[in-house]
Amino acid sequence: QVQLVESGGGLVQAGGSLRLSCAASGSIFSINRMGWYRQAPGKQRELVATITRGGSADYADSVKGRFTVSRDNAKNTVYLQRNRQKPEDTDVYYCNDVKSRWNSDSWGQGTQVTVSS
Repeated sequence: QVQLVESGGGLVQAGGSLRLSCAASGSIFSINRMGWYRQAPGKQRELVATITRGGSADYADSVKGRFTVSRDNAKNTVYLQRNRQKPEDTDVYYCNDVKSRWNSDSWGQGTQVTVSS
């Protein structure tokens, strides 16, 4: 059982960069496919990026070319590098095992990112 804690969010101007971190209390190696999600108030979470245990990454079209996900199993941490941010990127961001997305107990507090224009 792995618990995840998101951090690194904050205020940033449009076009700026920010790196989010997802730290695991247990071994992150146990998660084969980690996902980064975003959620606006009253809306469902949306998957924006994933990374496998071996480091293969996929991205949603909305962030492709701007966001980069990486994984460091030795440090039990997954990162989301956010470049050329847009106001539309403003949301609460979460990380979670993709296979656990329907388990309400698996979600943490997330980290708020606000992009000003």
